[in-house]
Amino acid sequence: MIRDSVPDERATLSPHMRLAALLQPGSLARHLIFRLLPPVLVLVVLDLAVTWIVTSRINLSVWLLRDIFWVLLLSQVFLVLLIAGVLIAGVRSGLKSINKLSDEINQRSIDDLQPLDVSGLTTEIAPVVNRINDLLLRLDDSMQAQKRFIGHAAHQIRTPLSGLKLESELMLAGDLPDDVRERAQRIKFVTDRMIRLGQQLLVLARADSSIRPQDSFQRLDLAEWARLSASEWIRATRAQGIDLQLSAPEDPIWVDADPLLLEEMLSNLIDNALRYGAGARYILIQVGATPPSLAVEDDGVGIDAEDRERVFEAFYRSPRASAGGSGLGLAIVREIARAHGGWWSLASRPEFPGTRISIVFPGPRKGTNLTRHEG
Repeated sequence: MIRDSVPDERATLSPHMRLAALLQPGSLARHLIFRLLPPVLVLVVLDLAVTWIVTSRINLSVWLLRDIFWVLLLSQVFLVLLIAGVLIAGVRSGLKSINKLSDEINQRSIDDLQPLDVSGLTTEIAPVVNRINDLLLRLDDSMQAQKRFIGHAAHQIRTPLSGLKLESELMLAGDLPDDVRERAQRIKFVTDRMIRLGQQLLVLARADSSIRPQDSFQRLDLAEWARLSASEWIRATRAQGIDLQLSAPEDPIWVDADPLLLEEMLSNLIDNALRYGAGARYILIQVGATPPSLAVEDDGVGIDAEDRERVFEAFYRSPRASAGGSGLGLAIVREIARAHGGWWSLASRPEFPGTRISIVFPGPRKGTNLTRHEG
């Protein structure tokens, strides 16, 4: 068997070089040595002092061996406990940077692949974190490449699908046999669905935080915008026998947002209520002021508890859902809310009589250079 002839770098280090590497600034070993050495030396001196007092300064003629034994034993136990306490405190202080790193990872969202902060880490842990950061960067590059591909593919298929839709509409405008008309209607239905899916994929790509949709934000009145946008859905809701309601304050509610993304978010929320809110009699769009918020609720059948966490995942559709869909509606809502630095929540039966999806926005920022927290 052929062995690697390259010598181990650690084996070639001299004892002096090993000690220097062990005590280099920022290392955990250096921290523990300088933190623990002084109290340990103090405890050793105390131990020697107690032993010297017992053996040299006390008149042993009036002491029994049993008394001497118990004095020495108790003093040693006390010193051991002190040393253990000092060791535990020293190790905990040395692991503070690791605990801080653990808290940072725990607070991150599942989509946050930005590098971890290595400042303050010990030299033993920093190389591991650097390798993890390299892995995160490669994963982020791979995910961004996939998102760009989805956006480009969705854009490319819009033209042929639009042509196919136009041809099917022209066919349906003429006189056709019943079987041909039925097939043309199916073609148009599938084409409309594919065009809608392509539009949703494009919106999903546009809401991606990596391309900074915040750069197109503008100051707008959320209440007035909701009035105008909701009016476009009156005909569709009335066609299904559902009463569309709006509750918004008269005073302006200013937010920094992308109107096109907000339009898509509201459309997906209303469309989701129309598709899956079986038995609903109304859909209420509610705008709040403190903090700025937008909520869409209905009094339909609600969403099962086991589906509430997953309905915001892309392409997820509940096995109990009867209406058709791509599974992208609420995923787009989540991404648009995240792009605006907002938060989202879902309430349903039995806590809420139906389904309520709320989006909470941060307040507007002063100046023209807008920066949003992506999360």
